[in-house]
Amino acid sequence: MTKHKLFKLGAAAALTVTGVSAITSLKTVRAANFTAIKRVKINYLPGKGLNIWTNYNKGKFMGYRAKDGTIWNVAETAVDKKGNLWYKVGTREWIEARYTVDVGMDTPASTNAKTKDKVTNVSTKKKTSKKTTTKVNNVISLGTVTKKSTKKSTKTKSKAAKVKKAKQIVDAAVKKTSKKLTTRKVASTQASSKAGAIVALAKQQVGKPYAWGANGPDSFDCSSLVQYVFKNAAGMNLPRTTYDQVKVGQTVYQKSQANGQPVSASNLQVGDLLFWGSESAPYHVAIYIGNNQYVNAATPEQGTILQTMTSYFAPTIVKRVL
Repeated sequence: MTKHKLFKLGAAAALTVTGVSAITSLKTVRAANFTAIKRVKINYLPGKGLNIWTNYNKGKFMGYRAKDGTIWNVAETAVDKKGNLWYKVGTREWIEARYTVDVGMDTPASTNAKTKDKVTNVSTKKKTSKKTTTKVNNVISLGTVTKKSTKKSTKTKSKAAKVKKAKQIVDAAVKKTSKKLTTRKVASTQASSKAGAIVALAKQQVGKPYAWGANGPDSFDCSSLVQYVFKNAAGMNLPRTTYDQVKVGQTVYQKSQANGQPVSASNLQVGDLLFWGSESAPYHVAIYIGNNQYVNAATPEQGTILQTMTSYFAPTIVKRVL
């Protein structure tokens, strides 16, 4: 078996505090830098060493061990398929966390005595600042030069933060959408309730006489009937005349825009206002109550009546005010 020899890095002869890789070449190599995230002490068996592996999942024994009682810096943590926690203590060196205990970051790293092969672990220089950062020099195996190791723990935290932020955005969007849907549902329910009240009150006026200029409740003309019903059934203050009422609400049908085709009952909703004449000069208005029927104060001879829409006398404009 090839002997593992340790190399000095400058005058300080500093090796890694995260664990030293297997060295199978006599050539000195450049060290890669890591940031220690914690420091642990080997708590195995007195006089025995803890096996060092090439990976935390189905790794291979590297032929050397971390001696009981020695202190190591940890560059990364991971959990294997069985749920066991592992610590990365070198470029590709891993030890089982269950055989260690945590120690303070200010505890000096000790020198690991050789068991099967020599492994040395010494502390790095500390930089005193608002936040203390421990740099880790890592000796690479097989006499090759590697790139700087990526800080996977930092990337993992960054990724977790992005996922959390994305989840918050999604949750906010879902909450906003839910609120809108609830608002729409409430508005729809309220409109439906108002429509029902309008239909009921409009039907109650059937049979009352027609009188031009009358405001009810004993007699009506077409526009005063609309104003009276909507105010008392739905609390809505509509204008008094057809000229002004036709300007209120949303236009859902206009004969000139429908190429002369008569309005269909499938396009109407209970509570819609039906107008006859042009938009600039409507001469009659009625209240749609469903089933292709409407209530209106028709003529002095007819009074307030319930009628069925026909193609012969079809409205030319429909306005939705609910």
